Amino acid sequence: MGKPAGSIFKMKELSKASVTRQQIGEETDGQRIDNYLLRVCKGVPKCHVYRILRSGEVRVNSKRVGPEYRLQVGDEVRIPPVRLRPAAKPAVPVGRSYRIVHEDDALLVIDKPAGMAVHGGSGVSFGVIEQLRQQRPQARFLELAHRLDRETSGLLLVAKKRAVLTALHDLFRTGGIEKRYLALVRGRWQAPERHVRLALHKYLTGEGERRVSVSREGKAAHSIVRLLGRWENFSLVEVELETGRTHQIRVHLSHLGFPLCGDDKYGDFALNKALQKQGLGRMFLHAAKLSLNHPMTGERLDLASGLPAELTAFLRRLEDNERRDYGAELSPGGV
Repeated sequence: MGKPAGSIFKMKELSKASVTRQQIGEETDGQRIDNYLLRVCKGVPKCHVYRILRSGEVRVNSKRVGPEYRLQVGDEVRIPPVRLRPAAKPAVPVGRSYRIVHEDDALLVIDKPAGMAVHGGSGVSFGVIEQLRQQRPQARFLELAHRLDRETSGLLLVAKKRAVLTALHDLFRTGGIEKRYLALVRGRWQAPERHVRLALHKYLTGEGERRVSVSREGKAAHSIVRLLGRWENFSLVEVELETGRTHQIRVHLSHLGFPLCGDDKYGDFALNKALQKQGLGRMFLHAAKLSLNHPMTGERLDLASGLPAELTAFLRRLEDNERRDYGAELSPGGV
């Protein structure tokens, strides 16, 4: 016996089926597909609903549709298998031990790996700070002093006292903390040093994802970009942040025509796929240096984190390819 038109099945049934197909009745006529899925897929995170829409796993009459598509009577909606959001918040695992770059009674500085969110939220159950608290149950206070994007590796400051957290926020706000990042971009950067002053504006996409763009109506943002190395199609730059806006490095460089390698939001998507095949499976952005006066003692702290092995290996591959191409040009028969 077929499914009644316009019926809504419980998520338990949706999650068990390999694929669910539903006919749209008059009661759903004119509703946006994203709102329909959010209603039908109760208990499924919103970000996952938009993800299956973007990926084309959801089909209407066997065709891909965007979130703005409005359903019509008789449409057949294909819904892929979906998982329910856990009823209870999952326990935070102790997880991996992070490399400690500096620690005292007031501060903890770790070397965050790429692929790990700094905190839970936005579809992420837990992040670095939750794991640190789990690993250090005796700690009375552990709070992030700043943020790093999930795919950015490098130095992350954690305050061990509330007064220290407040002092660090003041230092960030007044420019008392020097932050330098290493980034590999597509293209041949020319200037040894360039000051980039482009205001940035935050907004939400139609799918509810956070994005940033260069806009006169945005907040002032200042990056200092220094050239460290250059190849035929890529450049390694150091970026010093004078302000700390969301996605500042990624948006500034992309706007200038030099997108970060591996950047899945503002980058060159076709290039990213090619780079994955060559061994670069992440965004090439690393928080390499932090310099500040200790908020309690006034002692100068100059902290550094070397490039992770996978990024160093990729730069070595670029060097090898460059030498090989140069050798071919010099050899008999070279073009």
